[in-house]
Amino acid sequence: MKETMEQWFAELEKSEAEAVKMTEKQSKILQAAIEVFAEKGFAAASTNEIAQRAGVAEGTIFRHYKTKKDLLLSIVAPVMTKLIAPFVLRDFNKVLDVDYDRYELFLRAVIANRIEFLRNHMNVFKILIQEIPFHPELQEQFRKNILSKVLERMNLIVDKFKSRGQLMEIPNLTVIRLTMSAIIGYVITRAYNENREDAGWDDEFEREETISFIIRGLSIK
Repeated sequence: MKETMEQWFAELEKSEAEAVKMTEKQSKILQAAIEVFAEKGFAAASTNEIAQRAGVAEGTIFRHYKTKKDLLLSIVAPVMTKLIAPFVLRDFNKVLDVDYDRYELFLRAVIANRIEFLRNHMNVFKILIQEIPFHPELQEQFRKNILSKVLERMNLIVDKFKSRGQLMEIPNLTVIRLTMSAIIGYVITRAYNENREDAGWDDEFEREETISFIIRGLSIK
Protein backbone atom coordinates (compact mmCIF):
# COMPACT_ATOMS: atom_id res chain seq x y z
CA MET A 1 0.00 0.00 0.00
CA LYS A 2 2.87 2.38 0.79
CA GLU A 3 4.29 2.06 -2.72
CA THR A 4 0.87 2.70 -4.23
CA MET A 5 0.29 5.79 -2.09
CA GLU A 6 3.68 7.17 -3.10
CA GLN A 7 2.74 6.67 -6.76
CA TRP A 8 -0.58 8.49 -6.23
CA PHE A 9 1.10 11.45 -4.54
CA ALA A 10 3.75 11.68 -7.26
CA GLU A 11 1.01 11.83 -9.89
CA LEU A 12 -0.95 14.40 -7.91
CA GLU A 13 2.11 16.63 -7.76
CA LYS A 14 2.40 16.44 -11.55
CA SER A 15 -1.30 16.90 -12.24
CA GLU A 16 -1.95 20.05 -14.25
CA ALA A 17 -5.51 20.07 -12.95
CA GLU A 18 -4.31 20.56 -9.39
CA ALA A 19 -4.22 24.34 -8.92
CA VAL A 20 -2.72 24.28 -5.43
CA LYS A 21 0.21 22.06 -4.60
CA MET A 22 -0.25 19.79 -1.59
CA THR A 23 1.73 20.69 1.50
CA GLU A 24 3.53 18.00 3.46
CA LYS A 25 0.89 18.22 6.20
CA GLN A 26 -1.94 17.84 3.69
CA SER A 27 -0.27 14.74 2.27
CA LYS A 28 0.04 13.25 5.75
CA ILE A 29 -3.60 14.06 6.51
CA LEU A 30 -4.65 12.43 3.24
CA GLN A 31 -2.75 9.23 3.98
CA ALA A 32 -4.10 9.09 7.53
CA ALA A 33 -7.68 9.78 6.39
CA ILE A 34 -7.58 6.97 3.84
CA GLU A 35 -6.20 4.53 6.42
CA VAL A 36 -8.70 5.44 9.15
CA PHE A 37 -11.73 5.62 6.82
CA ALA A 38 -10.77 2.21 5.40
CA GLU A 39 -10.32 0.63 8.82
CA LYS A 40 -13.32 2.09 10.64
CA GLY A 41 -15.61 3.60 8.04
CA PHE A 42 -16.60 7.24 7.84
CA ALA A 43 -19.16 7.15 10.66
CA ALA A 44 -16.82 5.58 13.24
CA ALA A 45 -13.69 7.50 12.24
CA SER A 46 -12.69 10.54 14.27
CA THR A 47 -10.74 13.58 13.18
CA ASN A 48 -8.72 13.27 16.38
CA GLU A 49 -7.48 9.81 15.37
CA ILE A 50 -6.74 11.03 11.85
CA ALA A 51 -4.75 13.92 13.27
CA GLN A 52 -2.79 11.66 15.62
CA ARG A 53 -1.95 9.25 12.83
CA ALA A 54 -0.91 12.13 10.57
CA GLY A 55 1.24 13.64 13.32
CA VAL A 56 -0.57 16.98 13.25
CA ALA A 57 -2.82 18.89 15.62
CA GLU A 58 -6.54 18.29 15.18
CA GLY A 59 -6.94 22.01 14.64
CA THR A 60 -4.73 21.72 11.56
CA ILE A 61 -7.40 19.56 9.91
CA PHE A 62 -10.15 22.06 10.70
CA ARG A 63 -8.12 24.94 9.31
CA HIS A 64 -8.57 23.27 5.92
CA TYR A 65 -11.81 21.30 6.35
CA LYS A 66 -14.78 22.52 8.37
CA THR A 67 -16.24 19.09 9.16
CA LYS A 68 -15.38 15.41 8.88
CA LYS A 69 -17.72 15.16 5.87
CA ASP A 70 -15.84 18.04 4.28
CA LEU A 71 -12.62 16.12 4.88
CA LEU A 72 -14.02 13.06 3.12
CA LEU A 73 -15.34 15.02 0.15
CA SER A 74 -12.45 17.46 -0.16
CA ILE A 75 -9.69 14.88 0.12
CA VAL A 76 -10.95 11.41 -0.71
CA ALA A 77 -13.27 12.44 -3.57
CA PRO A 78 -10.58 14.35 -5.50
CA VAL A 79 -8.20 11.48 -4.91
CA MET A 80 -10.74 9.14 -6.51
CA THR A 81 -11.21 11.53 -9.44
CA LYS A 82 -7.59 12.36 -10.20
CA LEU A 83 -5.74 9.32 -8.93
CA ILE A 84 -7.83 6.25 -8.21
CA ALA A 85 -9.84 6.45 -11.44
CA PRO A 86 -6.73 6.65 -13.66
CA PHE A 87 -5.11 3.79 -11.74
CA VAL A 88 -8.26 1.65 -11.96
CA LEU A 89 -8.73 2.31 -15.66
CA ARG A 90 -5.05 2.07 -16.58
CA ASP A 91 -4.80 -1.27 -14.81
CA PHE A 92 -8.07 -2.60 -16.24
CA ASN A 93 -7.16 -1.45 -19.75
CA LYS A 94 -4.42 -4.08 -19.74
CA VAL A 95 -7.27 -6.58 -20.07
CA LEU A 96 -9.68 -4.52 -22.16
CA ASP A 97 -7.09 -3.80 -24.85
CA VAL A 98 -6.43 -7.48 -25.64
CA ASP A 99 -8.39 -9.25 -28.40
CA TYR A 100 -9.40 -12.57 -26.81
CA ASP A 101 -10.74 -15.39 -29.01
CA ARG A 102 -13.33 -16.54 -26.49
CA TYR A 103 -15.39 -14.89 -23.79
CA GLU A 104 -14.08 -17.46 -21.33
CA LEU A 105 -10.50 -16.26 -21.88
CA PHE A 106 -11.62 -12.69 -21.33
CA LEU A 107 -13.27 -13.70 -18.04
CA ARG A 108 -10.12 -15.42 -16.83
CA ALA A 109 -8.03 -12.34 -17.59
CA VAL A 110 -10.51 -10.03 -15.83
CA ILE A 111 -10.53 -12.22 -12.71
CA ALA A 112 -6.74 -12.39 -12.52
CA ASN A 113 -6.50 -8.64 -13.07
CA ARG A 114 -9.05 -7.75 -10.40
CA ILE A 115 -7.47 -10.11 -7.86
CA GLU A 116 -4.14 -8.35 -8.32
CA PHE A 117 -5.77 -4.92 -8.13
CA LEU A 118 -7.61 -5.78 -4.91
CA ARG A 119 -4.44 -7.20 -3.37
CA ASN A 120 -2.66 -3.86 -3.95
CA HIS A 121 -5.52 -1.44 -3.27
CA MET A 122 -7.60 -2.99 -0.48
CA ASN A 123 -7.74 0.18 1.67
CA VAL A 124 -9.07 2.34 -1.12
CA PHE A 125 -11.51 -0.39 -2.19
CA LYS A 126 -12.89 -0.51 1.35
CA ILE A 127 -13.53 3.22 1.29
CA LEU A 128 -15.36 2.98 -2.04
CA ILE A 129 -17.53 0.06 -0.91
CA GLN A 130 -18.27 1.52 2.53
CA GLU A 131 -18.88 5.15 1.64
CA ILE A 132 -20.25 5.40 -1.92
CA PRO A 133 -23.76 4.10 -0.96
CA PHE A 134 -24.13 6.86 1.66
CA HIS A 135 -22.66 9.89 -0.13
CA PRO A 136 -24.34 11.09 -3.37
CA GLU A 137 -21.31 13.24 -4.15
CA LEU A 138 -19.05 10.17 -4.23
CA GLN A 139 -21.64 8.24 -6.26
CA GLU A 140 -21.57 10.94 -8.92
CA GLN A 141 -17.75 10.97 -8.96
CA PHE A 142 -17.70 7.18 -9.31
CA ARG A 143 -20.27 7.17 -12.13
CA LYS A 144 -18.56 9.95 -14.04
CA ASN A 145 -14.92 8.98 -13.65
CA ILE A 146 -14.94 5.17 -13.45
CA LEU A 147 -18.24 3.44 -14.20
CA SER A 148 -19.09 5.30 -17.41
CA LYS A 149 -15.64 4.68 -18.87
CA VAL A 150 -15.65 0.98 -17.97
CA LEU A 151 -19.15 0.51 -19.43
CA GLU A 152 -18.12 2.21 -22.66
CA ARG A 153 -15.24 -0.23 -23.14
CA MET A 154 -17.24 -3.25 -22.00
CA ASN A 155 -20.02 -2.47 -24.49
CA LEU A 156 -17.55 -2.80 -27.35
CA ILE A 157 -16.26 -6.10 -26.00
CA VAL A 158 -19.76 -7.55 -25.57
CA ASP A 159 -20.65 -6.45 -29.13
CA LYS A 160 -17.57 -8.25 -30.43
CA PHE A 161 -18.42 -11.56 -28.76
CA LYS A 162 -22.06 -11.26 -29.83
CA SER A 163 -20.93 -10.81 -33.43
CA ARG A 164 -18.93 -14.03 -33.09
CA GLY A 165 -22.02 -15.90 -31.89
CA GLN A 166 -20.67 -16.52 -28.40
CA LEU A 167 -23.18 -14.50 -26.35
CA MET A 168 -26.96 -14.32 -26.20
CA GLU A 169 -28.76 -11.44 -27.88
CA ILE A 170 -29.85 -9.72 -24.69
CA PRO A 171 -29.09 -6.08 -23.75
CA ASN A 172 -25.38 -5.38 -23.32
CA LEU A 173 -25.96 -3.81 -19.91
CA THR A 174 -27.57 -7.06 -18.75
CA VAL A 175 -24.60 -9.09 -19.98
CA ILE A 176 -22.19 -6.73 -18.21
CA ARG A 177 -24.22 -6.70 -14.99
CA LEU A 178 -24.49 -10.47 -14.79
CA THR A 179 -20.82 -10.94 -15.65
CA MET A 180 -19.43 -8.37 -13.24
CA SER A 181 -21.76 -9.35 -10.39
CA ALA A 182 -20.46 -12.91 -10.49
CA ILE A 183 -16.82 -11.86 -10.84
CA ILE A 184 -16.95 -9.22 -8.10
CA GLY A 185 -18.70 -11.66 -5.78
CA TYR A 186 -15.97 -14.24 -6.33
CA VAL A 187 -13.06 -11.78 -6.05
CA ILE A 188 -14.31 -10.13 -2.84
CA THR A 189 -15.14 -13.46 -1.18
CA ARG A 190 -11.70 -14.76 -2.16
CA ALA A 191 -9.99 -11.71 -0.66
CA TYR A 192 -11.61 -12.35 2.72
CA ASN A 193 -11.15 -16.13 2.76
CA GLU A 194 -7.91 -17.04 0.98
CA ASN A 195 -5.72 -16.62 4.07
CA ARG A 196 -8.13 -18.12 6.60
CA GLU A 197 -7.34 -21.72 7.45
CA ASP A 198 -10.86 -22.31 8.76
CA ALA A 199 -12.62 -20.96 5.66
CA GLY A 200 -12.42 -24.17 3.63
CA TRP A 201 -11.83 -22.08 0.53
CA ASP A 202 -10.97 -24.04 -2.64
CA ASP A 203 -9.88 -21.23 -4.93
CA GLU A 204 -9.47 -23.24 -8.12
CA PHE A 205 -12.92 -24.82 -7.70
CA GLU A 206 -14.59 -21.47 -6.93
CA ARG A 207 -12.93 -19.73 -9.87
CA GLU A 208 -13.85 -22.47 -12.35
CA GLU A 209 -17.44 -22.62 -11.10
CA THR A 210 -17.76 -18.84 -11.38
CA ILE A 211 -16.55 -18.89 -14.99
CA SER A 212 -18.75 -21.88 -15.86
CA PHE A 213 -21.77 -20.19 -14.27
CA ILE A 214 -21.28 -17.08 -16.42
CA ILE A 215 -20.64 -19.01 -19.63
CA ARG A 216 -23.64 -21.33 -19.12
CA GLY A 217 -25.91 -18.38 -18.43
CA LEU A 218 -24.84 -16.15 -21.30
CA SER A 219 -23.81 -18.52 -24.10
CA ILE A 220 -26.09 -19.19 -27.05
CA LYS A 221 -27.74 -22.54 -26.43
